[in-house]
Amino acid sequence: MTDADTHIVRLKNLSHQYGSTKALSNISLDIPSGCLVGLIGPDGVGKSTLLGLISGVRKIQQGSVVTLDADMASRRQRRKVVDRIAYMPQGLGKNLYPTLSVQENLNFFGRLFNQSKRNRQQKIRELTSATGLLPFLKRPAGKLSGGMKQKLGLCCALIHDPDLLILDEPTTGIDPLSRKQFWELIDRLRERRPEMSVLVSTAYMDEAERFDWLVAMDAGAITATGTSVELLQRTQSETLEEAFIGLLPEQKRAQYRAVEVPPRDQSQQEVAIHAENLTMRFGDFTAVDHVSFEIAKGEIFGFLGSNGCGKTTTMKMLTGLLPASEGHAELFGQPLNARDMAIRKRIGYMSQSFSLYHELSVLKNLNLHADLFNLSRSEKEIRVKELLDRFNLEPVKDQLPDSLPLGVRQRLQLAVAILHKPEVLILDEPTSGVDPIARDQFWQLLIDLSRNEGVTIFISTHFMNEAQRCDRVSLMHAGKVLAVGEPEDLRKEQGAETLEEAFVSVLQDASEVQNPPNGEEPLGVELNGADKKLLRGFFSLRRMLAYTLRESKELMRDPIRLAFAFIGPVILMITFGYGISFDVEDLTFAVFDQDQSLESRTYLENFRGSRYFEEQAPITNSEMLERRLKSGELKFVIEVPSEFGRDLLAGRKPELAIWIDGAMPFRAETARGYIQGVTSHYLEDMSLRRFGLPPDLAAYELETRFRYNQSFKSTYAIVPGTIMLLCIIIPAMLTAVGVVREKEMGSITNFYATPVNKLEFLLGKQIPYVALAFMNFFILLVLALLVFEVPMKGSWLALISGAFLYVCTTTGFGIFVSSFVRSQIAAIFATAIISVVLTMNFSGFMTPVSTLGGTAQLMGKFFPAPYFQQISVGGFTKALQFEDLMSNHLALIAFAIGLFGLAALLLKKQEK
Repeated sequence: MTDADTHIVRLKNLSHQYGSTKALSNISLDIPSGCLVGLIGPDGVGKSTLLGLISGVRKIQQGSVVTLDADMASRRQRRKVVDRIAYMPQGLGKNLYPTLSVQENLNFFGRLFNQSKRNRQQKIRELTSATGLLPFLKRPAGKLSGGMKQKLGLCCALIHDPDLLILDEPTTGIDPLSRKQFWELIDRLRERRPEMSVLVSTAYMDEAERFDWLVAMDAGAITATGTSVELLQRTQSETLEEAFIGLLPEQKRAQYRAVEVPPRDQSQQEVAIHAENLTMRFGDFTAVDHVSFEIAKGEIFGFLGSNGCGKTTTMKMLTGLLPASEGHAELFGQPLNARDMAIRKRIGYMSQSFSLYHELSVLKNLNLHADLFNLSRSEKEIRVKELLDRFNLEPVKDQLPDSLPLGVRQRLQLAVAILHKPEVLILDEPTSGVDPIARDQFWQLLIDLSRNEGVTIFISTHFMNEAQRCDRVSLMHAGKVLAVGEPEDLRKEQGAETLEEAFVSVLQDASEVQNPPNGEEPLGVELNGADKKLLRGFFSLRRMLAYTLRESKELMRDPIRLAFAFIGPVILMITFGYGISFDVEDLTFAVFDQDQSLESRTYLENFRGSRYFEEQAPITNSEMLERRLKSGELKFVIEVPSEFGRDLLAGRKPELAIWIDGAMPFRAETARGYIQGVTSHYLEDMSLRRFGLPPDLAAYELETRFRYNQSFKSTYAIVPGTIMLLCIIIPAMLTAVGVVREKEMGSITNFYATPVNKLEFLLGKQIPYVALAFMNFFILLVLALLVFEVPMKGSWLALISGAFLYVCTTTGFGIFVSSFVRSQIAAIFATAIISVVLTMNFSGFMTPVSTLGGTAQLMGKFFPAPYFQQISVGGFTKALQFEDLMSNHLALIAFAIGLFGLAALLLKKQEK
């Protein structure tokens, strides 16, 4: 018998920290195999960190982790067991892709584990039949309820028949009925596969009673292990929550005081909140459907329901933050108007997530909100001091919120919410993830506000023991209120032993989806031999295609990204093509001819009728000349002095005054060149006609001609360069965002926790964007040929193959940037700034690379854009062939490989 037969996980001296925050502190533990093991404790005690280390998702900092007899610090050993582990991260559907259907999500996970199509289809049918998801195979994951998302997440985790199933708070945020169905599914699964070990973390002490073995955690340390019966006996407690409190250090237990809810004064019947047919629609989706209720002054009113049932939306409508689509609400008899600040000041609101300023200390947050509510200086000082003392925040007043325990942060949020002494307090799941002691302390504050200050409290919660403390509760599902009443009355009406059972009964009556079938088909069909052999190969085409297909589908279903990808380049091409021009034509000029001779008129005729000049009304005096030049009406003025013709014929070299507007030096310099050319041509022509010899002042005329772009049209130079520019900016940005979205959404865990290697992941992510960028190139090519009429003179093969290599390089640049940034905003800014600055300055788009100075020229050589610029301009205007441009193609190949290699080097297969 191996050690793995008795212990699925062995931990020794395990420690982990994030900056200065210690998540785990010197943990040593052996977890038995073949049973349902629970890590119990609130958020922030280290449960998720511990599960991440056990699964191999997180990198070990100190100590050792042995999972399934494999040292998780060794990449080689970790790779051997990764296919035997399933990891479901914390959060509703965190490992799912919202735009993909149920079936597409399951197919994706099946491909990650190299399952053949036949095996995938069989497993998908078995798992969805057992979970009740079979009728919803075509439904997008984003449109599933919270409970259905968790079931789908579980199916995705189970699709490869793991030996160790790790579930990080799988039932947080889902209603009691879905929780009940979830655990029934786990029980049925374990009956069919008794050899599978299940490791679960939870903050719900009531559901932990069903676990075979428990690990109680607090502040990154283990406080106790054993069965629930053993923990109850050890602490002489009646419930696991009491036992958990009894296991805490003496210092924390000393702060605990049991919550007692005194009866409400029934004589107080004034209605604080009245809602009638309150409805909220988002497009075709109805989030809140004709909700009606009344809440009396000083009452604690509980809102029960799963995430997504409409609780938060209802609360936002009652605060005035969200105008109702239909129905109305009243606050103390007055219509609730979002624009009526007097009404809104009577309400205090505490959102579901921490909504204060992380960069401000506790004291500064309180002072800021006092200013926002226009408290006078004296009122502010008194009120802030009062709240610091009342909420026990004085010792931490100079600390930043992020450095505080979750319970203290929630007290701070409550202090801010009641700072302006509201009459109604709306709290959206304020105790989610808070430890039992901090949760009870929080409730004692609420009870004091309700009973002693008459504050009406409207609170949503997932904890049934908290719901039991409310004067009345409403049970909500799918946007509708199913029942309203006192907790005990609702329990009796349903004939249930507990409020949770009553809630489950109400939900079962209202829900379209009843308990899933018992699953006649067996769960746990093993992967066939061919799948297992492919699973651990160095490179799997199937795993790579899993990401390619998934990314392509998500991209095609995202209208914003598609519009940015296809319409953006077209708009920019037209803007650059027409907007950037070096052509200087239609220069406005006027004549101040004081000679009026045949010679002056002949000279001036050279300016008339040319596309470079546009004559305006003549000038009659010096004041007019000055005024029209200053106004910008004229770009230059030709002043012909009297006696010009006579002096010219007499050979006395008459002078001409040319007044040029020099506000724009480039245009002024060009205009001067044009004028000099016209004047030289006039003098030469006159001398040849009269004397048969060129004039003395110019032995010859130098006429500038250009070898390429003989017509000297800016379009012929700008458009090929614009193709180069757009084929780096947009593809690089889209690719970078595509990868970073995985990090922000949390789905990057699927890369960490599966056999997918860096090469498969990065190639799978890059290929759809290469295809998209290549299509963009052809769109730009058509625009260049048909709209801008730029002729293609060189090799088509050189241009198209160069474009393909270039988009491989530019998408590789996006992959490279995304490998070290962690947010989409950072990815967009980094990609855009780097690509635009380097491309505009060092690619040859505006200035030839050969003319740049030392460092600038070097930067141009170490960036891919100049090489495709030569291919693009060479193909369009220089009539260059493939062999002429081959060195540029080779450079692009080197850049593509180099950038991809750097991305693979920087991308981590584990979280820190």
